[in-house]
Order: sequence, then C-alpha cells, then structure tokens
Amino acid sequence: MSRLALALVLPLVLAGALPTSAAVKASDVIQRAIDGFVRPAYARLHDHADSLTKAMRTLCDAPSQDHLDAARAEFSGTVDAWSVVEIIRIGPITQDNRLERMLFWPDRKSIGLRQVQAALANKDQTAADPAQLATKSVAMQGLGALEFVLYGDGAEQLADKDDPYRCAYGAAVAGNIETIAADVSDAWNKPDGFAALWANPGPQNALYRDGTEAVTELVGVFINELEMVRDVRLKSFLGSNPQADKPKQAIYWRSQNTARSLTGNLSGMDALFQASQLGDALSPDARWMAESIHIQLVNGAADATAIRGPIDKALADPALRQKLDHFSLVTSSLTTLIGTRLTAEFGLTAGFSSLDGD
Repeated sequence: MSRLALALVLPLVLAGALPTSAAVKASDVIQRAIDGFVRPAYARLHDHADSLTKAMRTLCDAPSQDHLDAARAEFSGTVDAWSVVEIIRIGPITQDNRLERMLFWPDRKSIGLRQVQAALANKDQTAADPAQLATKSVAMQGLGALEFVLYGDGAEQLADKDDPYRCAYGAAVAGNIETIAADVSDAWNKPDGFAALWANPGPQNALYRDGTEAVTELVGVFINELEMVRDVRLKSFLGSNPQADKPKQAIYWRSQNTARSLTGNLSGMDALFQASQLGDALSPDARWMAESIHIQLVNGAADATAIRGPIDKALADPALRQKLDHFSLVTSSLTTLIGTRLTAEFGLTAGFSSLDGD
C-alpha cells in the first residue's frame, strides 16, 4: 500500500509549529508519538517474539500437546503485539524488506504457501537455520509461515516426535521474527536514527524539512492504516452478502486470530493518537474531533473484540456479522474525519492514494 500524499495548503503560524496552534510544536507531537507509542510497542513485540522463540524451542526439545498449546498461545500473543505496531509502516521496518519478512500477506496466488509447503515436504535444512532463512523468500520467514507450521495440514505431528523438521523450521521462523523485532526496536532507539530525523525537522534534515512534513507523516499513518484495515484486511473475506464471503482469504484464519488482528490495528491507532496528543493542536472549536476519533477507534476495536473463534462461523452468525459491518462503517467514518476534516483543520489536504494491489 502506498503512503497517502498530503500537501500543505496553509502556511505555518510559527516555524515548527502546527498550523492551528502556535503553542503546540510539531516536534513535540512527534516525540510524544515515538516515546509514548512507537518505542514501547516495538519493545513489547520483541518481548513476545522472544517468548515465542523459547516456546518453539521447548516444543522441539520435548514435543507434547501442552507444549504445542503453549507455542500456539505465544504465537497469538505475538500476533497481538505485531497488530498493534504494524500501523507504523515508516522508518526501520521498511528497510531490508523487514515488513514483508515479518508478514507476507495477502498471498493471493498462494505463492508463499507453496514455498512453505515445499520446505516442509523436502525438509530443506537451510530453511531450518535462522541465518540462512533470513536470506530466503520473504514468504518463508514470518508470521504467515509460522501460522501454517503451527496450524496447517500436519501441524498435529508437532505434539509428538514424528516430524522434528517441521518444528525445527518453525523455531527458525520464530527466531527470524525475534531478530527482526529486535533490530527494528534497536533502530528506533538509536540517538542518530530515523526517530531523531522525524522528531527534529529542519532545513538540513534529509527527510523532513519542516514541522508540517513531520506531522503529515503522522497523520498519514492513520489514513493509510484505516484504508488498509478496511479495504484490504476486512474486504478480503467480508462480502456484500454471506454468499460472497471468503473466510479462507482472511488473515490468520487458520489460527483464529483474524478479529484479534483487527482489534490490535485499531487499538494501536488509538494508542498512537492518544500518545501523540495530536488533538491538543486542534483549535478550541475543533477539539470535538479528537474525542470523536478516540471514541470511534474504541468502538471499532470493541466490535472486533466481540468476534472470537473461526472466522467462517462468525460470518455465519448474524449478530457477529453485524459487528463486522459496523466495524467497516467505523473505519469509513474515521477516514472521513481524519482524512478530510482533521487535515483541513491543520491546513493539509489529502492527495492521491492507492492500495497498489497489495
């Protein structure tokens, strides 16, 4: 998905200040977003990925149903943590194909699935080594690959000693996920890294020449993520009617983490919005927008939270299907509120956007 272009249409009140308020500096808003959301969210992801790697190694060393259940629980916890922070599709996660290596999705032609299945069938020993795995296809390295290992055809063999390769490959994938999480977390904490560039815009800054460009990036996070969640994630499986549903096109359908992922996405947006205190930069007459954004993000997350279990069964339940329809309406409302009204209040205008087929 391409980043949404936002263009300045009104001059800044003060250099480095938001257009609507000379008292709120753009650099402060960005620094709060980094310190209050980005860094702790990536640290949490790293912690979960570390626990996942340990759980996979325990499963491989002592196969049992209990250890398989524990590994699956850690997988779901890592999905939760990733879903919260994956809204940050800028900075270190975009380097070295980390975003695609963490999660290759959608896989519309099942290219990635076939690669994972081939590795399991051929017992590719290079794929069972984290260092060598990191050089292979992005589709073999991340959460999608590990989900198939833990939940796909033949996954029940992980509970016994019949298929040690499958577990070794899964442990390598988990180790690769942990490495990516650690590298991105470290990069966000570098004193001279991307965080410093984003939080300190200026004429000599290679990425952000002024505060408006820096805040444009932040606002774009919300607009792009809302578009992705609604038009890519939700519409991949939710049809206009039950006959048009495609439950096996849903992200994480095998592990029953589809709705949990949607919950994390909206919860992450709300946490980022609150941490940045972007609403404080609105004029007094427009402060209602901040509260409305918060309420709608909370309501949307609650819709997704109400849905647990297999996504095909949720789609067949009229009450739960209504939750998904409302979730879609909430994201559309938020797109208008943030992409049109909030940007207009800040003197920004939304430009061309495309999902580029992602």
